[in-house]
Amino acid sequence: MPLTDLVAPNAVIPALKVNSKKQAIQELAAKAAKLTGQNERAVFETLLQREKLGSTGIGDGIAIPHGKLPKLEKLFGLFARLDRPVDFDALDGQPVDLIFLLLAPEAAGADHLKALARVARLLRDAEIVRKLRDSRDAEALYAVLALSTPEAA
Repeated sequence: MPLTDLVAPNAVIPALKVNSKKQAIQELAAKAAKLTGQNERAVFETLLQREKLGSTGIGDGIAIPHGKLPKLEKLFGLFARLDRPVDFDALDGQPVDLIFLLLAPEAAGADHLKALARVARLLRDAEIVRKLRDSRDAEALYAVLALSTPEAA
């Protein structure tokens, strides 16, 4: 199943310019809030709280910050390719340049976990990750996400 049910074409940022993990989360929270109609501060706080439990930097330059929001209607994804990698306290110590933000309604339960697993599976595919790093504009990035079908999804 492609990720187009989670990410809309306008939720792809091709070259996000940030200098830190916190700034990356702040910029993504602002964009997510704009696209979902949620409160920007609430989105930012939710993501920061999750990061305090442990970094969502999963390794190989990839991070999947995520959280649940009480007023969110449905699962929401946002993909960003960073202009240059930033330290994300990732498990492997590598800086992060690809970020997939996932927000879920508070009552999402298993759907949230399934979506997280799908994103993680997709971003473990070396060929897809290479294509995402090679793509320079939002359309190309979205096309990679749209065409990708992780095997066990």
